[in-house]
Amino acid sequence: MFGFRPDGRRINDIEPIVQITPYLMPMRCDAQVFLEHSVDYELLTRYIAEQMQKGEKITFMQIIIAAYVRTVSQHPEVNRFIMNKQFYSRNNCTVSFSMLKDPQNADDGETAVKIRFDPTDTIYDVRDRMVAVVESNRGVSNKNFADKLAAGVLKVPGLPSLVVGLVRLLDRYGLCPGALLNELPFHTGMFITNNASIGLHHVNHHIYNFGNTSLFFGMGLLERKCVNDHGTLRMKRFLPIGITADERVCSGAHYAGFFADMEHYLEHPEELETPPESVRFDKHAEYHEPKIRKQ
Repeated sequence: MFGFRPDGRRINDIEPIVQITPYLMPMRCDAQVFLEHSVDYELLTRYIAEQMQKGEKITFMQIIIAAYVRTVSQHPEVNRFIMNKQFYSRNNCTVSFSMLKDPQNADDGETAVKIRFDPTDTIYDVRDRMVAVVESNRGVSNKNFADKLAAGVLKVPGLPSLVVGLVRLLDRYGLCPGALLNELPFHTGMFITNNASIGLHHVNHHIYNFGNTSLFFGMGLLERKCVNDHGTLRMKRFLPIGITADERVCSGAHYAGFFADMEHYLEHPEELETPPESVRFDKHAEYHEPKIRKQ
């Protein structure tokens, strides 16, 4: 309320043509734009193999999320969100994704988790944060707050509609408790899904109207394409990603800079091994997240 939210602060010093877009497109489903990107699978495979030789286990999803975190540290405009037609600077860098309770048995169900990152995180910091959260949510008996909340309200007929409606109302006016927003996976800078892990193609996933997700990345099964490799035609493997973005969040120029830098880090993942030389924050939206100390 009055420009302050537990997860952000209102901003007004942006271009009028950008600032008026929420009035023209009041919901995220109005403002979805779809992009596709093909990541060089062979390049990342070599990098992962090199890391294995150093005793470091890195996954494709961890590289993509690390590239996102690093790029947000240079382009905070993309980490904004729209609520009640107003622009807010997010005071965190978060990524949500769904995970299987047991990767070997889909019948055990899945859950959605959200992880907070620091803009100075290296790829190893990102990996450690992800591993810690995933391990704490493995197993049918390990239920996070969102799981318990959903299970509880579903036991009473009519209660789900009442609870969701109340959260929407409080969220709209910035009155939703910070402790609740910290647990809900739909209040996040990026949501990512790894469809390849369950044998599906990449998708351009919708952005939820509930919450304030600004970007959705959908990884899919590998694709083979014919490329010109120094004058020789050959088939090459790529990891396709469907990207859905809320176009209202920032200008096209800011988005272009964000995706160009993210593509650079996916082509040069070794640069993610060290912290960035500097970090850019939106005004009054500086944030930090303690590093995880490995046992």
